[in-house]
Amino acid sequence: MAYPLTTWNTGLFDCFDDVKSCCYGFWCCPCLACTVSGKFGENRCLPLCDLCSPAITAACGIPLCAPPAALALRVGIRHKYGIQGSLCKDIATSCFCMWCSWCQMHRELKNRKKNVTVVNMQPAPVMMAPGPTAPVIFGGPPGVVVASY
Repeated sequence: MAYPLTTWNTGLFDCFDDVKSCCYGFWCCPCLACTVSGKFGENRCLPLCDLCSPAITAACGIPLCAPPAALALRVGIRHKYGIQGSLCKDIATSCFCMWCSWCQMHRELKNRKKNVTVVNMQPAPVMMAPGPTAPVIFGGPPGVVVASY
C-alpha cells in the first residue's frame, strides 16, 4: 500500500520558523548535527565523519563534495516520513546549503515528535468463566469406548 508523499514541515530557508534551531545551527552547527543524528536514532558522532571525510578522501585522490553523514541522514529522514524529493536534490542541498539542511532536519524531527499519537493496542484482559468440560475418551478393548466426565 503506497502512502501519499508529504512535504517538509518547513522550507530550507525557514530558519525564523524556529529561531532556537536557527541560532543553535548558526553558533554550533556540529553540535546541532550530532543532536539531529541522535534524535533520528543514529550514533550521535556520525556527523563528525563529515568533518574528516573531505580531508581523508582528498589525500587519497578522491574528490568528494557531498558530506556522507548529512546526505545519508537527509535521505533517511525523507524516506522514513515519506517526504517528497529526490536523491539529486538531497545531494545539492547537502553540498551547497549544509547548515540550512541540518536546521531543516532538526525542525522536521521536532515537528514530527510533537505530532506523535500513542495508541494502546493491547486488549483489555479477559477472564474465562469455568464451564462444562468436554468428556475425555479413553481407548479400551476394540468396540468398547470408555468416557470420563
